[in-house]
Amino acid sequence: MALFRLDTSDGELAHAQFRSFSRQMPLLYAILVCNAAAIMIEFYRPEYPFRTVIAPLAMCAVGIRRAIWWYRQKNIEAISDAEISALIRRTCSLAVIMTLGFEGWCMWIYPLGDAYARGHLTFFLALTQVSSVFCLMSMRAAALRVALASTVAFVLYFSWIDDGKMIVQAIVLSFVGAGMMVVTHRYNLDFSQMIRSGRDLRWRQIETERLSEENRRVSLTDALSGLPNRRHLLGRLDTLDALPPPAQDTQAVIFIDLDGFKDINDAHGHHAGDTLISCLAARLRKACPGHAMLTRVGGDEFAILIEVPNATFQALSIARHLAEEICLPVVFQRHVLQVGASIGIASNLEGQLKAHELLRRADIAMYHCKSNGKGEIALYDKAFDEGRLHRMLIEEQIARGLVNDEFDVFYQPVVDGATGSIVAAEALIRWPRRREGQLDPDQFIAIAEATGQIHPLGALVLRRACQDFVQLPGLRLSVNVSPAQFRDPGFERQVAEILQETGFPPDRLQLEITEGYLLAQPERAIRMIGEFKAMGISVALDDFGTGFTSIHYLQSYGFSHIKIDKSLVSGLQPGNKASLLVAGAILLAKGLDMEVIAEGVECVEQADLLRKPGCDYLQGYMFGRPLSFGDFSQSMPARPAPASREHGVVSMGRAAA
Repeated sequence: MALFRLDTSDGELAHAQFRSFSRQMPLLYAILVCNAAAIMIEFYRPEYPFRTVIAPLAMCAVGIRRAIWWYRQKNIEAISDAEISALIRRTCSLAVIMTLGFEGWCMWIYPLGDAYARGHLTFFLALTQVSSVFCLMSMRAAALRVALASTVAFVLYFSWIDDGKMIVQAIVLSFVGAGMMVVTHRYNLDFSQMIRSGRDLRWRQIETERLSEENRRVSLTDALSGLPNRRHLLGRLDTLDALPPPAQDTQAVIFIDLDGFKDINDAHGHHAGDTLISCLAARLRKACPGHAMLTRVGGDEFAILIEVPNATFQALSIARHLAEEICLPVVFQRHVLQVGASIGIASNLEGQLKAHELLRRADIAMYHCKSNGKGEIALYDKAFDEGRLHRMLIEEQIARGLVNDEFDVFYQPVVDGATGSIVAAEALIRWPRRREGQLDPDQFIAIAEATGQIHPLGALVLRRACQDFVQLPGLRLSVNVSPAQFRDPGFERQVAEILQETGFPPDRLQLEITEGYLLAQPERAIRMIGEFKAMGISVALDDFGTGFTSIHYLQSYGFSHIKIDKSLVSGLQPGNKASLLVAGAILLAKGLDMEVIAEGVECVEQADLLRKPGCDYLQGYMFGRPLSFGDFSQSMPARPAPASREHGVVSMGRAAA
């Protein structure tokens, strides 16, 4: 009985079945009307008007009306599942009623015809049955009910009428009916499977499209900040470049690089850095206007695309506001994290530019800020590109110089403040064999620090100085360490290896570090200074007086020396404020058991003012200019013998004191 049960639980399948047989129902009723009309003409008897005229005309009227109704069912998708279910149930009932009604009428008029007419009637009756079943095949319950009802009625009637003369036709038709039922069942299974497969395919396609869209969204979104990423930005720039050139001053790009982010990562770990990026991204997203597309293009880099009239003014206004937002602190596990920002801006104010070129120019402008003190906002200027090309050229030349041994180390003497005897030497890097001519350290050291080339340069200076001064017993060397070197986790090991390789005594080596790195990473600085002191190496605070070092810092780090910057020494005059400040600094260092070196001494008056409060060592042109090691070693015998206090300096970046 399950085969004859009507199941409309699958809404999509019900819609498909209804759609299929809705196209067949007009044809079914047309066949029914034509067959009824043909039989009516064949069996017309004036004496039986109701049986041969009125009854068939009534059936034809019902059939035509139903055919017209089905023909008008065009917008099936607008019909609800409940309405579809009701229509299917009504159709199944009407199909059986109409079939039995037609067969009943045929059997009613069958005795009125002769043998020839009766043969025609059975033919039309069988034709109508087959047509009805095949037109209803997509609706299994309707087709099987019609096939069963019509076949049973046909077999029973024609087995009885005419004393069983039609029994053979009845048996044949029963087999035909059974065959139609089997075919209908199989067709319906295939039809249902096709609908379900089509649905599964659509679902898979929808899921594939959803996953594709999700993957596209993920590929264009930064996972940490939730902002559009570099790929998203470049895709938008590609789109803009493919469009006709925009009007002047309608596009701008802001490029933001965080200042001090790497120090936070190193000091507090990457989790702290991720937290800072997430907080800043949320803050920037809230602060950015709707016409600005904020993206995260790198670890600590953001870019903003602006597409509005007066874009240059808009970009400057947004950049100033975002710079203030970035400087606000972020609290992480009771630590206050704070960074600044170097911001570059480029726009098409002066003419037509590709969108990708705007991004490049904004990056150049940002780098200009980064190279000139950080924490600034710069609008692109053509001179920035010239400076960039110059830096790239110097970078290439430094790499070549390291390979071709173009660098050398010069030495400037340091004298005892009390006796005037040479007790030390500061090693200064020089580039005498540069193909394009000698270049002052001030012109290439900053570039080397920015590109990471300071590491091989620093190792070169330290190794060369130790190799030279191991031949001059009694003099000490102190390395002016770049912050980049001090941040290198392998720096302590590198220093130890060079000392072992050259045989230079650790107790004759002194390292110098500027206070900028100390303030940024105090815990690491204290640890490293302690490790160097444990090796026998002394550590000095360089450029003292130019920063913000407090007494607490001087006590915490354990420096053996401080080095007064030449900018303070150059202003020394009897009784002026500079002399009082320098004298106070010397007395402060003495109170903390540290020795004092003063650089940049160029006249007797400055030397006397430094000696008076007890400055331990003096360095400057007054006592000697930087010399090659050969010249320096030859000048040693002509000078007073070294005093008991011994000191020396190795410097990466100084030109001459």
